[in-house]
Amino acid sequence: MQLAQPLTLKQTCDLLQAKYFGPPDFLITGINEIHMVERGDLTFVDHPKYYDKALKSAATTIIINQQADCPEGKALIFSDDPFRDFVWLINKFRPFQPSSQMISPSAKIGKGTILQPGVFVGNHVVIGENCLIHPHVTIYDHTIIGNNVIIHSGSVIGSDGLYYKRRSTHYDKLVSGGRVVIEDNVEIGASCTIDRGSTGDTTIGWGTKFDNQIHVGHDTKIGRNCLFAAQVGIAGCVVIENDVILWGQVGVQKDLTIKKGTIVLGQSGVTKTLEAGKPYFGTPAQDSREFLKQLASLRKLPELMDKLKSLETKNPD
Repeated sequence: MQLAQPLTLKQTCDLLQAKYFGPPDFLITGINEIHMVERGDLTFVDHPKYYDKALKSAATTIIINQQADCPEGKALIFSDDPFRDFVWLINKFRPFQPSSQMISPSAKIGKGTILQPGVFVGNHVVIGENCLIHPHVTIYDHTIIGNNVIIHSGSVIGSDGLYYKRRSTHYDKLVSGGRVVIEDNVEIGASCTIDRGSTGDTTIGWGTKFDNQIHVGHDTKIGRNCLFAAQVGIAGCVVIENDVILWGQVGVQKDLTIKKGTIVLGQSGVTKTLEAGKPYFGTPAQDSREFLKQLASLRKLPELMDKLKSLETKNPD
């Protein structure tokens, strides 16, 4: 999430009423969680397991809950609850804006685009030319949709991601301040849900096609010319490269990559990064040819057991 105007370190800490280490005029140009950071960004860390990752990341300002050596060229903000302060900043610079009509006056809709009855278009949405949005599609704030996109009835574009911090008594929500970006020539089936990024973008690449009832988690990047069958479920922070096919009911774990040209057969569970250009099957997903060989061997197991019992009967000793 890029800021409309950069903030200085001192301005940010005055807002948070927090102490800091670094030059007061050190600039912050964006607010992003750790998976999405780039130079100029502010991020947060609140667990020792991830201190090193945050301090060595591309982020140049880190909200942290313990004293630490500040890497050269960076700044630290000290907080007793970095998660709370990070959420406060998201709410400050991308606050929720209620809508009073079905098509926001701030939305930009391109020439030749058709919105069927019951479509909701939120604030600051951009929809390109020659798109077809079918009845009862919901498009949340800040969504970007390219040209020649088709979205079928009942789909929700830009809902909040599943990102919570577990407290002792409840789950604390990380407010989603990111976007969904859908590139040209994409088709989204009926009753799909695409979560916006926590602070960055969830992206659907050029020419990708979705069947019905597909879910895409926050901050996931889907490449060009992918094809997903019904009931595929993809967790957050996944990278799916170009020309990937996921058949029906494939489930994909968070924080992994499915490389170019991979095919995953139906009802498989992807739990780790998959190499390019191979077919996969099973849970956990593995090379489909090897998996099918294993299944063929298992079918022979009763026959082998019968032979073993027969040998034991003939040779009891």
